Amino acid sequence: MLPLVLASSSSYRRELLERLRLPFSWSAPAIDETRRPNEEGEALVLRLAEEKARALAHLHPQQLIIGSDQVAVLDGQILGKPMNFARARAQLRGASGSSVTFLTGVAVLNTATGECQVDCVPFTVHFRELDDEQIERYLEAEKPFDCAGSFKSEGLGVSLFRATEGSDATSLVGLPLIRLVDMLLAEGVRVP
Repeated sequence: MLPLVLASSSSYRRELLERLRLPFSWSAPAIDETRRPNEEGEALVLRLAEEKARALAHLHPQQLIIGSDQVAVLDGQILGKPMNFARARAQLRGASGSSVTFLTGVAVLNTATGECQVDCVPFTVHFRELDDEQIERYLEAEKPFDCAGSFKSEGLGVSLFRATEGSDATSLVGLPLIRLVDMLLAEGVRVP
């Protein structure tokens, strides 16, 4: 089995990958994550997942590099990470009573062959009607300012949901493990 490298600085993605009980290292790729003009969400996450993996290829020959990227889409608009309380409050106000689709791109680059598998896994969150007091209590409790959509589904954020819809709940956190396992199996990695 080729060694695994996670091309990410995200502690959330590292925690998810640890669930597979496979040894891996991680490194933060240095890429420009700016959205291109008129680039749709799916195209963006597919491009960035692959670019993250390829950015580390020269450092990790004979390895499998895993790249991932995620965006949240509300009413056709891409939501970024809020980075502060005011933006997070605005995102959750917009999501109140609505549905937000999370698009998570995942790539597995085999640096021995140059082959790269890339896919996008959607997952939709249907939000409860939220009032300002609920939103502010939640933001104070969890401070999800580094999370697309302004919530942590693996924590108290689940209390904001009315329902969820999708084939892989781990994609909501940022690394779709079901699809990733398919990709790893195609590369000869045994899981479990």
